[in-house]
Amino acid sequence: MKILFLARLSPKTGNHTTAERIRSHIESAGHTCELRDAADFQTPAEVADLISRNPPFQAALAIHLFRAGSLLLETQVPFGVIFGGTDINEDVKVEKKRVVMEQVLLKARFAVAFTDKLKEEAELFLLSQSSKIYVQPQGICTEVTENFCWTEFLRSSGVSGQHVEELRVFLLVCGLRRVKDPLYVVEVFSEWHCENPLNVLVIIGPKIDPVLTAEVETVIQRTAGVFLAQERSQQELHAAMKRCSALVNSSLSEGMSAAILEAMDLGVPVLARDIPGNAAVVQHEFTGLLYSSPQEFVHQSKRLLSDHELRERVVRNGKLYVEEHHSLKQERETYQQLVDTLL
Repeated sequence: MKILFLARLSPKTGNHTTAERIRSHIESAGHTCELRDAADFQTPAEVADLISRNPPFQAALAIHLFRAGSLLLETQVPFGVIFGGTDINEDVKVEKKRVVMEQVLLKARFAVAFTDKLKEEAELFLLSQSSKIYVQPQGICTEVTENFCWTEFLRSSGVSGQHVEELRVFLLVCGLRRVKDPLYVVEVFSEWHCENPLNVLVIIGPKIDPVLTAEVETVIQRTAGVFLAQERSQQELHAAMKRCSALVNSSLSEGMSAAILEAMDLGVPVLARDIPGNAAVVQHEFTGLLYSSPQEFVHQSKRLLSDHELRERVVRNGKLYVEEHHSLKQERETYQQLVDTLL
């Protein structure tokens, strides 16, 4: 079967990684799956025209009910949708978008939510048949580049000094866009750094929103102890994560943060903002630490550095959690079975 797969494909984003992984699951079952950037299409008619070209696509798949799913409304082929996170957490609050997403969900053969919470939210805000929504957590696979140089990574990020090996580096992994709120803890972190210069914060991720990127660069230039790294390949990023003291998430909204799960898999403690998408995977003081204000972020960070028993516990339990709930094999089987329903 030839399948069109629509998603927002900004380079080196979680969305792109997820789409590539799901595409490989589908192709390993013998299907042809063509991944296309939803941003390349303006109207559903353009997608309907693409689908009907010779040889035609026989089915379609989309990540994000509004950004990609809405483009499938005029197609005649069966399709499935995967909730992105911001569609259910944010876009449902805008009535115009909510109505469109409701139409997409009604027309779709199936929908996939990464968490039970996301499924519950979808059922609450959208007129959906509950039996149509399946819960399949993201499958996680980490790979660390072998020739990674931590000192070079820090120096290229602007971190200088004689004692880089002694630094306690907090790594904030996110694409630079508003929903990720990358500046949320920057001011309080800088104050903490001034008290203890060994603590530094490095922000790394693709520059998606040019206006926010300029804002972040301006703030960081005048803020002590906070640095902006150039984006790296997935394997280099995983290598940097493995060397850091903690992975930080400060998002306003998440479907399911792949960076959090990857950090857990790599044995790195997680400090995540207390929002539904994060609380679904981070159990406070068990698989990671949650915070709900910048001040609490610093408090939890200090605990993580001083309480070795707490650190060991969240690292151990985080890794076990990913192994038990985010199996790549289970994810592959789920998508292969769901795609069969499009036949």
